[in-house]
Amino acid sequence: MSACCSPQRGGSSAAQDAARNTGSSQVLAELAALAASDLRMVGLQGGTFLMGSEAPEAYADDGEGPVREATVGPFAVSPTTVTNAEFAAFVLETGHRTDAEIHGDSLVFAGLLSEESKSAAPAIRDAPWWRQVSAATWLYPAGDDTSVLDRPDHPVTHVSQRDALAYAQWAGARLLTETEWEFAARGGLEQQPFPWGGVREPNGTPRMNTFPGQFPDHPDAPVGTVAATSFEPNGYGLHNMTGNVWEWTSSRFTSGQDAAVLRGGSYMCHASYCRRYRTSARSAVTPDTSLGHTGFRVGLTTN
Repeated sequence: MSACCSPQRGGSSAAQDAARNTGSSQVLAELAALAASDLRMVGLQGGTFLMGSEAPEAYADDGEGPVREATVGPFAVSPTTVTNAEFAAFVLETGHRTDAEIHGDSLVFAGLLSEESKSAAPAIRDAPWWRQVSAATWLYPAGDDTSVLDRPDHPVTHVSQRDALAYAQWAGARLLTETEWEFAARGGLEQQPFPWGGVREPNGTPRMNTFPGQFPDHPDAPVGTVAATSFEPNGYGLHNMTGNVWEWTSSRFTSGQDAAVLRGGSYMCHASYCRRYRTSARSAVTPDTSLGHTGFRVGLTTN
């Protein structure tokens, strides 16, 4: 995997002793109060579908192909990724400390940082638009004192697979397998690159949140997450299955590799360097990696 999409953590950070507490109980309480009171799910019957892609825009080295038949049983999936408010409710009740807090840093897109913050944050080799930011967490995604209190309905980010699994267990749910994720993302369509069909921007209208302008230094619109319900849902009623944030699954990238599969692409994807904003696209990082463009949604096994 190229480091351009999702660089991964390379062991414990030297800033570990500076790890921040999860934040004040008042901020958490305010966020949690905005969370839905129940676990929202969309039930899917499952079935057999054509998984993967061999299209010219697919990345063969990522294992997108070959196209093959895959079958999933009935399951349910949340219509959106888990939001900041929903994750706050979990943290407030359990006291969970994320991997970013334990390590003391997380990876942030440089375009979201002030010049002062960028100068203090080491760049990632081969992907200098990523910065290792001390004290960046799900609650303080830029590592400063600006919390996500004004973004309760945005996807939670800076969470590792371990954090996602802990939330899912607390909620009485689980992460989707990679096969379930792709079945859900396709929304009942066969071999289409996007959840709504074959054209990226039908009638010139954006249908997902990806990088606007020239990546990485010349955006022509604001960059970052948008609300988890932004844009029209796919045929199964699921929002933002591509773009906005990468989503953790429970699957491994390869059988012999300690890396978990991410799906869906993010607000940092751009055709000039990363076309992984498609239903078949894959990425992977180690389970303890946290990133400013990675979140998750949850699922349930049904009968």
